Amino acid sequence: MLEILRQQYDWISSVRQNMFAFMEELPPQKLHQVLPDFGRGTIIRTHLHVVDCYRFWLESFAFKKLNEHKDFSMDEIESADVKYVRERFAEVDELVQCFFNEYYNRWSEPIEQDEGWTGYPQKPTPLLLLTHVETHEFHHKGQIVSMARYLGFPPPADDRLGGLFV
Repeated sequence: MLEILRQQYDWISSVRQNMFAFMEELPPQKLHQVLPDFGRGTIIRTHLHVVDCYRFWLESFAFKKLNEHKDFSMDEIESADVKYVRERFAEVDELVQCFFNEYYNRWSEPIEQDEGWTGYPQKPTPLLLLTHVETHEFHHKGQIVSMARYLGFPPPADDRLGGLFV
């Protein structure tokens, strides 16, 4: 099962590289242009929110490091460019590999949390957490593509499984 999950994540990472290439073609001010009806309001902030989601669920929750979790500050978001987002996703890639290594044969075992996690699932499985962060990324990818289109920058057609068939 681990090899299938690794292959799936490799495909997700490949699609993400296509998104970065597209974002690098946009004027920097468009990456920060506020569109309050979309995603997290800007393309950059939405993409960094995805990074936060991976860090929260796979690091803070699965590795039980809630006290170490820190969302991006507004200063980090406002000064971010595509290079910065790429670097944060490289960290996510490392985190996902650590997650794979930790849970490689325990995909269905619940990750139990203490009472400090009130309001959160108390016994999600590693497979559920991985599925959540990956589908969450694609949900926001759709919002980013819609924001770019709304700003007058239609992305290249990539709806054939996220641009994997080139």
